[in-house]
Amino acid sequence: MKFYRRFQTKKINIGDITIGGGSLIAVQSMTNTDSRDWKATVKQIKQLEEVGCEVVRVSFPDLESAYNVNRIKKNIKIPLVADIHFDYRIALEVIKHGIDKIRINPGNIGSNDKLEILVKEAKKAHIPIRIGVNAGSLKGVYNFDDSLLRAKALASAAMEHVRILEKYNFDDIVVSLKASNINTTVQSYRIFASKRNYPLHLGITEAGSLRDGSIKSAAGLGIMLCDGIGDTIRVSLTANPVEEIRVAYSLLKYMELRDFGIEIISCPTCARCKVDLIKIVSEIEKKISTIKNLNKFSKPLKIALMGCVVNGPGESKDADFGIAGGKEKGILFKNGKVLGEVSQDEWIDKLIYMIRDYQR
Repeated sequence: MKFYRRFQTKKINIGDITIGGGSLIAVQSMTNTDSRDWKATVKQIKQLEEVGCEVVRVSFPDLESAYNVNRIKKNIKIPLVADIHFDYRIALEVIKHGIDKIRINPGNIGSNDKLEILVKEAKKAHIPIRIGVNAGSLKGVYNFDDSLLRAKALASAAMEHVRILEKYNFDDIVVSLKASNINTTVQSYRIFASKRNYPLHLGITEAGSLRDGSIKSAAGLGIMLCDGIGDTIRVSLTANPVEEIRVAYSLLKYMELRDFGIEIISCPTCARCKVDLIKIVSEIEKKISTIKNLNKFSKPLKIALMGCVVNGPGESKDADFGIAGGKEKGILFKNGKVLGEVSQDEWIDKLIYMIRDYQR
């Protein structure tokens, strides 16, 4: 596995997960159930666990929901983060019930005296706090038209609230600086990363739908990850949270920052292609998605599906196995060696069998 030269950040523990200090970049998501219904929330968290979610965040909008923290934690395997807005008393309640981390927005959590009470309780319980600065909730950010000035305003707000927590001798801190604009977000993280060494939670907030939100997130997160910035990520999508995990791992996989799951190399097709490669790749992806336990714990696997023999043999040498197409057939490769010919109608079943066999 190749690593970009990453910023050296402070190591922080979130339950039994470590971020920062050179740890692997952790993948997060957030539930969209009503947290007052703890059973529905647990059900969704278990779905997220199945696809490799490592940290889950739940919004607790009131004290009634906060009482469910202990129930939820007893029924899940990954660290639980409480998203708290407006009322610091909710944060105090989730601390009592054993939350693993708290995320607060300094733009709306309340006065400094209330924040001091919260911080003292978090420190006593050894619970980290994420300072989540969002452009939409900070009044001064949108006073500027220029993305760099907005970024400076975001970074300044984050620094201000870091200093407040430090004033209370608290340094178990994670920071995020999010906007829906890529340039603003990237520049704000760059500014903060150049000044402090707290671990950074990356995301492009309100990124949008599954398709456009994935593209937008990959563009913004990819820039920051190439810069060596980021210790944990969430891809924020208007979609099933399970999709956020899949997109996040795909991004980290293709950037060679995490080994995960199955990578399919397939050509865009041209006049030389004599098989229906588009349909074949689509069907294989669907079947792969139904394989149980094919998550972050599976062995990494690279498959090449090529429409003709121009690039097929070469790409297959870099893959664990693959097929290079001919006229209604294909040449099957494994570890760069030819195994034989496979007819077009056998491609899908043959490759799925090899995938299952590889994961045993």
